[in-house]
Amino acid sequence: MMDTAPSREEPGKRTGNTTLVALAILGLVLLIIGIFFPVTLEPVEISAKAVTTVAGIPITNSMITGWITLIILAVVFGLGTRTMQLIPTGLQNLVEWIIEALVGLAENVAGREKGREFFALFATIFLYVLANNWIELLPGFTNATIYVQHGEERIPLFRAPSADLNFTLALALTAVFMVQFWSIKHTGWGGWIGKFINLREGLIGFFVGLLETVSEVSRVISFSFRLFGNLFAGDVLLSVIPSLVPWVVVLPFMGLEIFVGVVQALIFALLTLAFVTMATIPHGGSEHAH
Repeated sequence: MMDTAPSREEPGKRTGNTTLVALAILGLVLLIIGIFFPVTLEPVEISAKAVTTVAGIPITNSMITGWITLIILAVVFGLGTRTMQLIPTGLQNLVEWIIEALVGLAENVAGREKGREFFALFATIFLYVLANNWIELLPGFTNATIYVQHGEERIPLFRAPSADLNFTLALALTAVFMVQFWSIKHTGWGGWIGKFINLREGLIGFFVGLLETVSEVSRVISFSFRLFGNLFAGDVLLSVIPSLVPWVVVLPFMGLEIFVGVVQALIFALLTLAFVTMATIPHGGSEHAH
């Protein structure tokens, strides 16, 4: 009996060769386009730049973008809830779907009662960080394509706040502060202090309290640098890639940045919610979510 396996592999080989040839031709075409239609590489700096000053206070490009994000969120949710209908349609339907999804997520993590108590902080962080992450992908925001003259320096008008360490650090400090606030509210001053200074359990308790203190401080660092690092890296990526290849090749990277923006916003908000939930459990006790 003749072995027909080789003949069955021939179509696959032909398909593979055709794919390689097509990719080679596509790469050659993109290379030619990139040579004749180059994109200028703009420098990406770590620090935000002051566009102007108001009463001696510098107004940076990341602050301007952050205010624009706040206005966009306020307009969207304001219009969506302006005329509430029993059967939602249009923008109200979208807004209600977002709120219901976030409420459900908060209740799954923290329980029904605490989930609703912590919902405002959780949802605000998620929506604001997500909007700031995505706004850098809009024309005029990506790679600082709009500039203004500030003195003798040419300053980019917009910058994604999440790519500014000042913003991520302020957000991290806010999140950690609220963790401590709710911890005191639910466990009392004695319970909160006892988590960091525990002398009743001897040397082990003392070191456990010391570790708790280090853990709280390290959260500020991890929160701020995680978000800043990922978004700043994306900003650099979207700046470098167009200088190497045509803009059409950048589209997959922009899709990746959309996904990264969602993930980073969700991680920041969920970690805040988880830390708040754990901090409100009495030290040495347990609590069941309702």
